[in-house]
Amino acid sequence: MAESRLSVLEEELTCSICLCLFSSPVTVPCGHNFCASCLQRFWAGVSENFSCPQCRATFMGRPQLQKNTVLCRVVQQLQGCTGTEEEKEEEEEVEVEEEGPVLCDTCLQAPAARTCLTCTASFCEEHLRPHQESRAFRDHQLCPPLRDLQQRKCPQHNKLFEFFCSQHGSCICSLCLLGHKLCNTSPLELAKANAEAALKKRLTELHNQNEKAARAMNTLRMNQGQAAETISKKKDMILSKFSEIKALIEEREIQILKAVADEENRVLSKFEYIYGILGSKKNEIQSLSAQIEMALTEDDDLLFLKRATALQRTSIKDAFVPVVEIDQNLIHSSYQSAVILKDTVKLSVTPSEEKNVEGVTPGRTKAPPGAPRNKNVKKPPGPQHTHKEKIPQQTQATLPGEADTKEKKKPAKAAPAMGTPAAAAAVQVKELLDSFLKKSREELLQYAANITLDYNTAHNKVILSDKNTKMSVSDTHMKYNQLPQRFTDCYQVLGFQSFKRGIHYWEVEMQQNNFCGIGICYGSMERHGPESRLGRNSRSWCIEWFNNKISSWHNDVEKCLPNTKATKIGVLLHCEAGFVIFSAVGEKHNLIYKYKTEFTEALYPAFWLFSSGTVLTLCQLKE
Repeated sequence: MAESRLSVLEEELTCSICLCLFSSPVTVPCGHNFCASCLQRFWAGVSENFSCPQCRATFMGRPQLQKNTVLCRVVQQLQGCTGTEEEKEEEEEVEVEEEGPVLCDTCLQAPAARTCLTCTASFCEEHLRPHQESRAFRDHQLCPPLRDLQQRKCPQHNKLFEFFCSQHGSCICSLCLLGHKLCNTSPLELAKANAEAALKKRLTELHNQNEKAARAMNTLRMNQGQAAETISKKKDMILSKFSEIKALIEEREIQILKAVADEENRVLSKFEYIYGILGSKKNEIQSLSAQIEMALTEDDDLLFLKRATALQRTSIKDAFVPVVEIDQNLIHSSYQSAVILKDTVKLSVTPSEEKNVEGVTPGRTKAPPGAPRNKNVKKPPGPQHTHKEKIPQQTQATLPGEADTKEKKKPAKAAPAMGTPAAAAAVQVKELLDSFLKKSREELLQYAANITLDYNTAHNKVILSDKNTKMSVSDTHMKYNQLPQRFTDCYQVLGFQSFKRGIHYWEVEMQQNNFCGIGICYGSMERHGPESRLGRNSRSWCIEWFNNKISSWHNDVEKCLPNTKATKIGVLLHCEAGFVIFSAVGEKHNLIYKYKTEFTEALYPAFWLFSSGTVLTLCQLKE
């Protein structure tokens, strides 16, 4: 493992020109490193357009090169890990010797002209003559002057390296061939030629890769420009649409304010007219008073009686101030128009999101008696009617997400400028829910809806009376017609009205506050088997009284609630905001439980009775 790591590090610290470890490494502006001497030779004879040998990046002038001292220390540490002290000393000696020219091994003074690989010695021009003139030296191999010929010999056999083993990556002598007979060996000249060809091929591949990278960069820049242009156009379109929306809202604002201003002008004009009449009446009274005072100063009895008789006959009626009434319907409808527009915009800009039902504790409990647990049942079709209670005009004017006047006086907290749209929507829904929890019963009655019971959904033992507003359990079957929407296993019945939008409030009175359930459900809820029980599936939400215990039920999960002695329960449903509130109606409007989720279907009021003796009555809140 250590050797492989050193090998990888050695590759990273290798000059791409000489393929050896860095010697006095320098860094070019593009970030690549080379030996100082190798780079000097590469740029020899170049006066302009200097280029990097590795990435071919060009520079206008000759870069100012500085030695990379950090890289030098890393190379020295690597050499310290891979070599011995003797090798370090030999390398230092070689570096010292490399400072001067190669000298003749005979005279040790004149610079060597050639080196004989056979004699393993270097000779100057004078001492090279025997090799050039004598036939005895005709087979000797001459080459340019070389330093330290001992390094070209095999340390084991003291013979010149003549072959190269590609498998071991090392030069060997003729005697070493016996130990490398299974390896792929070749003469040094052929190995050099093959290595040069391989490097040239590698250089061509690198050049092609560089061109591909350049083309990819150009394509990326082009795509970036196109994306920026597309986004810029979309931003302009969005700004245009929002300008249109603002213009429409401003136009609506002008219309509403104009209607209110016209009513204001009408009322004020009427006040001014009445004020003028009263002023005339006042002047008439003052004039008559002045005449009477003048008559009282008359001394002539006959003239006084004549004037007094005339003044007594003059009558002035008492000032009457007519009642000037503001058109409250106009003012209220104008205000409600603004409220509806605000809530519509709020709901439009609030993205819908999946919300988990709040206030549910994991865990299952056994259902109380009266709900059989048969799993092999089929899902019945949805409700067979689509009748809905006609929403009162006042309720229609407050859809969706209506809040009372007191609430509107308080400016709504703005959603955080930063953050996800889902978080902003959650904050808005929470604020809306909190505002409804603070409302009194009188304030909730503006959303009142009269609920009646659907005869076609009632269990065969559920008795409906008082114009389908009262329910109880019979000891015998009522022989109702068998319908797919009728409950068959649980003593349950649904409301005739369904709600898919808006805010609705109804109240249920319990004769005995035990063994019953009050809730809401989708029309697609099961009508047969254990899953048809209210709260025992994902399509219904309820609170349930069983003995002296109160529980909330949804998706067959129960949560025990604090006990309450209330006999009248109020249910508030907000379809758009996605919450339903159950509260105790009495001297104090106390919260029993609330659910918050996202409703995807029309919702029906739902009721469950356990046995005879339990009676539920729907309160009629409107005439």
